[in-house]
Amino acid sequence: MTLMSYCLLFFLCFTMPLVFSDVEMHSVPSTQILHSFHEDRNGSITVSVKAEHAHSTSRKLLLYGSCTNRDISISQSKESTTGIPQYVVEIVNTCVSECAPYAIHLHCGWFASARIINPRLFKRLSYDDCLVNGGKPLASTQIIRFTYSNSFPYALTFKSAKFC
Repeated sequence: MTLMSYCLLFFLCFTMPLVFSDVEMHSVPSTQILHSFHEDRNGSITVSVKAEHAHSTSRKLLLYGSCTNRDISISQSKESTTGIPQYVVEIVNTCVSECAPYAIHLHCGWFASARIINPRLFKRLSYDDCLVNGGKPLASTQIIRFTYSNSFPYALTFKSAKFC
């Protein structure tokens, strides 16, 4: 994993729970958040967040809210300096709701790559319309990661998605 991946995982695991929480001090049992990481053979990284009751913790974590397009984070960085430039794209659902957005589409122009990209992760359907994760739900904190090669980076921005 790259430094950017580690920074993103740190942000998702330690910062986001505090942003989407209401922290109160109590002497009663409260909630403990546990994180686990899994990378599948397609390069997609899933971060699982599990809440368990803990008797030794003195704060209570309450998660609330619904997902919006602002919860889908799209980042891109240049990976190579020789030959055809390579760009790493990471698309993350930062929403902590149990309802995962699906049918996620990005603005992508005439996106093309000299390097083959798994179409289940990212696929251009037509001009300026690319589908993420084959239209399947993007689970909370799941990361879709792929690398493409082109002489210039494409501006990949959120276009639409279906939310519960």
